[in-house]
Amino acid sequence: MCHDEGCAEVITFRDLAEIDDAVLDEHRFDIAIVDVMIGDGVTLPLAERLQSRGLPFIFATGLSRHEDTFRAFPDVPVVTKPYASHHLVSAMQAALGNRRG
Repeated sequence: MCHDEGCAEVITFRDLAEIDDAVLDEHRFDIAIVDVMIGDGVTLPLAERLQSRGLPFIFATGLSRHEDTFRAFPDVPVVTKPYASHHLVSAMQAALGNRRG
């Protein structure tokens, strides 16, 4: 979906153990899409690390009731699965705008 919308490169991680500070330093990215759950792990600590570094990101989630989950991230857009590409693009644009704004 990201490639279809013009993203030049997409890097995916399927396990939280793959995403340490070295990986965040090594990979230069414009924005991250953070799925709230990866495997059996919750990604909120990753989101906190991204936020503390000033790196833009959005949440993707299948959670139906997510208000409490995202309380610490009031300016981070959330897309709910299943989502269409235009929802994803709008959320990414909002996150990038929040960063620049």
